[in-house]
Amino acid sequence: MVVLLLIVIGLACGSFTNALVWRIHEQDKLDRKKKQLTKRALSKLSIVNGRSMCPNCHHTLAAIDLIPIFSWLSLRAKCRYCHKPISIQYPIVEAMTALLFIASFYLWPMSVNGKSLFVFVLWLIFLTGFIALAIYDLRWFVLPNRIIYPLIILAVIQVIIVSTLFKEGSGLLFSSVWGALIGGGVFYILFQISNGRWIGGGDVKLGTLLGIIVGGPAASILLLFSSSLLGTLYSLPLLITGKVKRDSKIPYGPFLLVAATITVLFGTSIINWLKSRALLPIN
Repeated sequence: MVVLLLIVIGLACGSFTNALVWRIHEQDKLDRKKKQLTKRALSKLSIVNGRSMCPNCHHTLAAIDLIPIFSWLSLRAKCRYCHKPISIQYPIVEAMTALLFIASFYLWPMSVNGKSLFVFVLWLIFLTGFIALAIYDLRWFVLPNRIIYPLIILAVIQVIIVSTLFKEGSGLLFSSVWGALIGGGVFYILFQISNGRWIGGGDVKLGTLLGIIVGGPAASILLLFSSSLLGTLYSLPLLITGKVKRDSKIPYGPFLLVAATITVLFGTSIINWLKSRALLPIN
């Protein structure tokens, strides 16, 4: 029953993620064009109040058009109204979100009850935000503040609640501060040294967010190392084959987000293994 519930919630969150990414991008396009919008137009693009619509013809979608994966398959990847193709991104994101929810449940490093259940539910929210950020960065090389800032606020709330209500004490607070300083600080230094050529301001904010989530010096260092390793493994073959150049722009956000997921789910085991072999002298 838990797995079935996670599948349903994951598919729904994946569908929401697709809509969220598209609406934020459409709003940003209108902001850049500085168009004067009517209240009706603003309402249609509202993340909270706007009705689901086709990204091509903007026709309001019926309930039958909104069933994750099934609707895309039944419509043969075309809009019911304008018959234009619907991107395969939609079912992929829906399925991936559901799979990540299930994987997180089975790989969660603690038993899912009490404090851990609270943190796990918040983790599913963070995962949904991670997927939205990854899609946005991959498509448009931007990590939007309208996703990052609410996640940072949620991460701070999590730290405050867990440290007080669940009596984790000052240890968790210090770990989260260390995580934010290391995760965001390293990228801030790189951003300042390179004048934004090596890394973007969004990566600095994302590093701060992920540092709070993973917490502690060891976990933050593992986060940075893992993201660098993933970025290198992705970029090096492309450089060797000439598919990208040294000055080509590659979004770094997705590597950070994957590394954060690895750190949350496997970080404790990896850090303990490194410490047992005296490869990691810090906690």
